[in-house]
Amino acid sequence: MSTTVLIGAQWGDEGKGKITDILAQKSQVVVRSQGGNNAGHTVEADGVVYKLHLLPSGILNPETLCLIGNGVVIDPKVILGEIAQMHQKGISTQNLKIDARAHVIMPYHIALDGLSETSRGKGEIGTTGRGIGPCYMDKAERSGIRMWDLIHPEIFAQKVRDNVGTKNKLITLVYGGTPVDADAVIEEYSAYAKALAPYVTDTTVPLYEAIKAGKTVLFEGAQGTLLDLDLGTYPYVTSSHPISGGACTGAGIGPTLIDDCIGVAKAYTTRVGKGPFPTELFDEVGERIRKIGNEFGTTTGRPRRCGWFDAVILKYSVRTSGLTKVAVNKLDTLSGVGRLKICTGYQKGGEIITEFPADLSELALCTPVYEELDGWDEDISGARRFDELPDAAKDYILRIEALCGVKVWMIGVGPGRDQNIVR
Repeated sequence: MSTTVLIGAQWGDEGKGKITDILAQKSQVVVRSQGGNNAGHTVEADGVVYKLHLLPSGILNPETLCLIGNGVVIDPKVILGEIAQMHQKGISTQNLKIDARAHVIMPYHIALDGLSETSRGKGEIGTTGRGIGPCYMDKAERSGIRMWDLIHPEIFAQKVRDNVGTKNKLITLVYGGTPVDADAVIEEYSAYAKALAPYVTDTTVPLYEAIKAGKTVLFEGAQGTLLDLDLGTYPYVTSSHPISGGACTGAGIGPTLIDDCIGVAKAYTTRVGKGPFPTELFDEVGERIRKIGNEFGTTTGRPRRCGWFDAVILKYSVRTSGLTKVAVNKLDTLSGVGRLKICTGYQKGGEIITEFPADLSELALCTPVYEELDGWDEDISGARRFDELPDAAKDYILRIEALCGVKVWMIGVGPGRDQNIVR
C-alpha cells in the first residue's frame, strides 16, 4: 500500500501542481478532496502550460484514475470547460469520476459571495467571488444540492425552486441585489447535468478498492494550511480543510489508510487576499521576488504578497498535518537577491514565541525575528543534484530542515517538471 497526501504548507500557491504532476506520473489514482474552483494548479508538461482548477492534476496521465471526492464543491460550467479544454488538447477524461455526494455551486451562491463581500466594506475577507463559501454554508445548513441531485431532473428542479425562494429574499431584501430566475437556472443546469452524468458515481468505492489492492494513490491538496477553516488565520481562510486530515473526510477514507504526508512550501512566503502576513516585504526585494517568481494568482490573476521564509509557519504545518517530508519550490527565485532572511520566531512584547499564534489578535502583537544567511548569485535552474548547488543555497535548505524538524525531500529550481533536485 502506498497512499500519499500532498498539501500546501503555507498560504497556498506553493507550486503543488508541479509536485502533484511529478508524483502523479507514478500514481495509479489521483484524488482531489476539498475546495472548489477557488484553487488553481499550474502544471507545465512537454512545454505546454495547463491551468487546472477542479480537475485532478493526474488528468494529464491517460492511465491514471482521477477522482473528485465528496469534499469538493463543483461549478458545473467550470468543470465542463476544463474537460473541453483537455479534449481540445487531445487529453482523455474517460478515467475521471466525480463523487455523487459532492456539492454543486449554484448561481445564487456566486451572487451571494459577491454581495456579502461588498457589504463587508473595508473588512472584506478577499474571497475569489466564485461562490465557494456560500456553497459550503448550504452544505453545513443541510440545504445544499449535490451531484446526485443534479443528475436527477425532478429532484433537482424541486430543490432549486425551494432554495431560490429563500435565497432571493436574502439577495433582494438584505443586500439589495437582483433576484435569481429559478426556471433559467433549471434549464441551464439541466444541460450541464446531461454532460456530467457519465462521470458521477460513488468514488469512495474505487478508491478503497485501489488502496486495498496496493495501488499507488495520491491525494492532491488545494489552498494551504493557513487557509484551513479551523486551523488557518481565521477569518481570512477558505471554507474547507486543506490540511492532511481534510483528505480523509473529503475523500471518504480513514486515517489508517494514509502512509505519507508531504508538505509543499516555497523558498519564501506568499499569500493572496486579506489577512496577516508577518514577514511581508514592501520594498524592492518583495517586488523582485514577485516579478522573478511570477507571483500572480492562477485563479484570479491577483498579485501575490511576498515575504521572507517563515519557519514558524512551516513548523506549524508539520505539527498539524503530521508531515513526513517537505518539497521546497522556487529556490531559483532567490538567486541574486543578496542577503537572505528566515523568520525563526515572533517577538511578542518582552518574549520570543516560536509557535504560531491561535488568534489574529495575538498575531497582531507579533513582529518577526530574523536570522540572516548569505545569498548566492549563480543561476541554479540547471542543478539536478544537491551537491551542484552553491554552498549558500545548500546552507539555506539545511537551515530550513533544522528549524522545522522535517526533511526537505525535493527542491524546485524552475517551473518545469524536470527542474527538481530529489534528495
